[in-house]
Amino acid sequence: MKRLVLIFLLLATPLFAVQPDEILQDPALEARARALSKGLRCLVCRNESIDQSEAGLARDLRLLLRERLVAGDDDQQAVDFIVARYGEFVLLKPDITGANWILWAAGPLMLLIAGAAGLFYLRGRATEKAPGEEPLSSQEQARLRDILKQ
Repeated sequence: MKRLVLIFLLLATPLFAVQPDEILQDPALEARARALSKGLRCLVCRNESIDQSEAGLARDLRLLLRERLVAGDDDQQAVDFIVARYGEFVLLKPDITGANWILWAAGPLMLLIAGAAGLFYLRGRATEKAPGEEPLSSQEQARLRDILKQ
């Protein structure tokens, strides 16, 4: 039973797609590469980091990142190089600057607009009179009395 639990625990651990031939000899550089690759999106798998993805493009991005770190780039320079080449979409957590403000604000803004439109609709509907709610004119009242007397 203990072996079965151990097997399930080992299977439940997160698997990383980094191949042994990708790992750098310097443990400090490898740790930096792993930390950076967790923040970069696989362009094939979409919501998976390149550290977790087994796609060929993710492998190429991991190798490119490691090449930049070995070449002497600091973390920001290496990420900036990849962003310049593939666009901001490659970042799992893009910056909230420039055109991204529109994307970040669009959801809450649309919710506020829809709430305001719904509120105006309901307020207008409450004050609007239905066709049968208008008071009867004096001629209509007289005609109604005549009909009821018969």
